Amino acid sequence: MRFRRSPRSEPYRETTRKRAAFLRKQRLEREALPLFAEAIAARQHGVDAEMARRAVWWGEAERARRTQRAADWRRMRARLFAFDPALRRTIRALWRTCPYPADPHSFGDLLHQIAVGRIDPLRPPWIFHAPTQARTTLNPATFDSAFRQIGKRTVGGGPTTTPADELIFCGNLGAGILFLTSRVRLVESNGNFYISSNHRLRDSHVGRSGHWIDIEVRGPCSDADLALIDHLAQAANTRPVVVRRVVPFGAGAEARAGS
Repeated sequence: MRFRRSPRSEPYRETTRKRAAFLRKQRLEREALPLFAEAIAARQHGVDAEMARRAVWWGEAERARRTQRAADWRRMRARLFAFDPALRRTIRALWRTCPYPADPHSFGDLLHQIAVGRIDPLRPPWIFHAPTQARTTLNPATFDSAFRQIGKRTVGGGPTTTPADELIFCGNLGAGILFLTSRVRLVESNGNFYISSNHRLRDSHVGRSGHWIDIEVRGPCSDADLALIDHLAQAANTRPVVVRRVVPFGAGAEARAGS
């Protein structure tokens, strides 16, 4: 535990400043009631006697403070052991790294904050915790609201064909991150493939015949999500759209072996 002992007490040190301060205090007391100055002076003791009195009082006060501090630590330890063992170990580890002063009152405040639920010992407020909740789009109305483009590359191209753009989208419909790869395909293998170099799913040359949109989905995608993606993609393009789930390489073999 991070229990800090009281610093070793030192004898009271007499200084000229302390003596001057005491003499000034006595003078102000006399000047406050000038008519009774002589009576007040008669009751006042000398500076040497005051310094001797403070030396005795200082040692007694230090012993009393150490005794009280030890009692406070014992009381806080009893409060700590009121927690279950697993949580007690967590609190002990938390106390070693927390920014609280290493005194029993701060330790007691930490125990109180944990007991009333204001501090989660597993996620203390003085440590930054990045949000872990994934961004999901539930019940999206359009393809653009559900997925955003994260990549683009040019594929194809030749003497009689124009290169096409392969677009990569990502999104999360609730079950996990999905990656979509969109490509424009030819209906006829010997057809003339033409597509603009800045092809996007929502603003491509949608009216041209002989083309269809092939969208591959990778990630945890249910049948309902697959149907939703197909509906959103078809609404964003007038050409035929085929949405298919892609099984990662080796996953099919593992699934067959497991069955």
